[in-house]
Amino acid sequence: MQDFILFAVVGFVAQAVDGALGMAYGVICSTTLLGFGVSPAHASASVHAAELFTTAASGSAHIYHRNIDWKLFWRLMPFGVLGGVLGAFVLTSFEGDIVKPYVTTYLALVGAWLLFRSFRRIPSKPVPAGAVAPLGLGGGFLDAAGGGGWGPMVTTGLLGFGGTPRYVLGTVNASEFLITFSVSLTFLFALLTGHWKEAGKLAEDLVPVAGLILGGVIAAPIAGLVVKSIAEKTLLRLVGALIILLAGWQTAELFELV
Repeated sequence: MQDFILFAVVGFVAQAVDGALGMAYGVICSTTLLGFGVSPAHASASVHAAELFTTAASGSAHIYHRNIDWKLFWRLMPFGVLGGVLGAFVLTSFEGDIVKPYVTTYLALVGAWLLFRSFRRIPSKPVPAGAVAPLGLGGGFLDAAGGGGWGPMVTTGLLGFGGTPRYVLGTVNASEFLITFSVSLTFLFALLTGHWKEAGKLAEDLVPVAGLILGGVIAAPIAGLVVKSIAEKTLLRLVGALIILLAGWQTAELFELV
């Protein structure tokens, strides 16, 4: 019960931040799960299982409020799905101990990027048509392989290229449901076909998944209200610093320093 409550709180906080910034749910949850000793593949599968519910709630809200650029959606989503499927397949092809250092490094870099972004001004210029596909492909791959990354890479990329914040956040959140669904199906396929060698331990992750789902679903409709009084730059700095600290702790554990 204590673990369930803990992960419910993590899911709530992660979704509250994600709802305000369009990013960080997967990164926060994955980093926390890795810190508890969950393997990278299990962490990513657990987070994406939870995100099936949270992204559905968040995406529905953006559709209701007409925050989606449907032209951008159909250009972005297919590449995100392809990248996500490839990332999940790669992640389940190796033992967790082999992949974990790379995933931890990736999460630390994402945290550093969020921290760096909080100190810089986003330029205002048209989004190049050729930038959408690479962002979608790279964001989907890192999201599956790292357990989070769709929002940090795609949202910041589109905003960095001059996208309108309202439609960028709405489109990225709405498309994330289909990326999450595709990644979850890939994990399921790997499980059923025996491609995923460590899948036998998956049942141990049911408590974290249930907690992340509950916390995330509760936070999704009220995320904007929860973080209404906190400046975006402050949130970015807090999230970036938290991820770097957690990744640093995991690195210390890998080298048996703690």
